[in-house]
Amino acid sequence: MIAVTGANGLLGSFVVRKLIETQTSFVALKRKNSDTTLLNDVAEKITWRDTDILDPESLQECLNDITGVIHCAAKVSFNPRDEEKLLQVNVEGTRHIVNACLALGIKRLAHVSSVAALGRQKDQTLIDESNLWKDSPFNTAYGVSKYKAELEVFRGQEEGLSTVIINPSVILAPGDWEKSSAKLFKYAWKERPFYTDGSLNYVDVRDAASIIYQLYFSTIESERFIASGGTTTIKAFFDKLCGLLQKKAPGIKLSKRTLQVVARLELWRSYVTGSAPLITQETARLADTFFSYNNKKVINKLGFQFQTIDKTLHWCAEFYRKQTELKN
Repeated sequence: MIAVTGANGLLGSFVVRKLIETQTSFVALKRKNSDTTLLNDVAEKITWRDTDILDPESLQECLNDITGVIHCAAKVSFNPRDEEKLLQVNVEGTRHIVNACLALGIKRLAHVSSVAALGRQKDQTLIDESNLWKDSPFNTAYGVSKYKAELEVFRGQEEGLSTVIINPSVILAPGDWEKSSAKLFKYAWKERPFYTDGSLNYVDVRDAASIIYQLYFSTIESERFIASGGTTTIKAFFDKLCGLLQKKAPGIKLSKRTLQVVARLELWRSYVTGSAPLITQETARLADTFFSYNNKKVINKLGFQFQTIDKTLHWCAEFYRKQTELKN
């Protein structure tokens, strides 16, 4: 039986749906009292177990009868005040997962990482799984935490655990647009006027979940796989999305210098109000960069075909239109 960590999150919920669709035996892990709204429509098909990946004892008790783990739980943040929490959840949490697997004789671990864990350098334009990590101002604290989490997974492999790592790019999905990458859809819906230069690497959440599922059940070990459907510009992304939502697209381009000034003001505002900054120095630094990720490995190894961005955005836009109609 498989355990899915972070099962109530954006990606984790679609992994759960994939397991239900394929009639795979699983349990879904979450923290006590956490929100499971994303899976309300299939609630009767899910066995939930409450645990915390930062509590090794509770985690081992929860995984006692498990044969494999799909580790989706993680913290995503670009807030400088969250750096310690990123390391705690993403690195220590993964360490506890790996240790529990080794202690309990669990055979298989599929670890959901991020393309951010591959590292980025100033002069790079195309990045693949062979990229070697180097410290760089283009790496975020989140990326550092996911890279260090991967080191824990590779340690587990060396100690006898069968592992595979999946590195998704920005996940596009219908969901709570107050959270995660779904905030992009809220930005478009609210007709915000600003955009930046730079690229957006994206993957349909259904594709990411399918790749995780296929790799978990493969014989592939100790390898990373980029899960990215393609690359577009920020401007082209919002033009296309706003057209589908019948909203006005952003038309005012912000320079990098302007963003850096705004980031400093946002940092001050966040300290005063206690809320998260809308823009940080990290996001400002990356705003006009162009990186893309080579997805040929997963295409060749699995024969995988990614959804087109048109199909993905149409699916998401239809969801958000219906959601807003229900609220009105």
